[in-house]
Amino acid sequence: MKVSPTNIPDILIIEPKVFGDNRGFFFESFNQQAFNDAVGQEVIFVQDNHSHSRKGVLRGLHYQIQQPQGKLVRVIQGLIYDVAVDLRRSSNTFGQWVGTELSDDNHLQVWVPAGFAHGFVVLSESADVLYKTTDYYAPKHERCLAWNDKNIDIRWPISSEPTLSEKDSQGELLVDTECFL
Repeated sequence: MKVSPTNIPDILIIEPKVFGDNRGFFFESFNQQAFNDAVGQEVIFVQDNHSHSRKGVLRGLHYQIQQPQGKLVRVIQGLIYDVAVDLRRSSNTFGQWVGTELSDDNHLQVWVPAGFAHGFVVLSESADVLYKTTDYYAPKHERCLAWNDKNIDIRWPISSEPTLSEKDSQGELLVDTECFL
């Protein structure tokens, strides 16, 4: 696999080696040893999640203030714009964001370590997103950063208001939300 850092060096884009021919394709979507080598540390995943959403749905920007989760995200059907925002106050990139298109065509994955808010918007008619997490879902520790915080200024590639859950529509601004040290 090929691993590329982003503008925020802790966020990594992972491109698997895809073997394709007239029958279709094959690729190794996850290999624990290769992944740990790529990120330079031992990462243990404890939960796999699957999200199905229709066009225009924006999920996020989510994080857990306790039991923080690292996430390895990929798309098995459709196209999304995936975003991570650095919420580590001690980081040089605090408050900055990275966005990447993930699709069933490009097979890219994004590694979002703990300490970041994460979300995505669906650009295709629908999308199935799979992601591994490094800690269990803990609703009482979940927080939501406002997807449209003008101080963060995420440039979502959408032309109309997204469809949000009630929780996501009440996301907090960066200046008001709990962050990591």
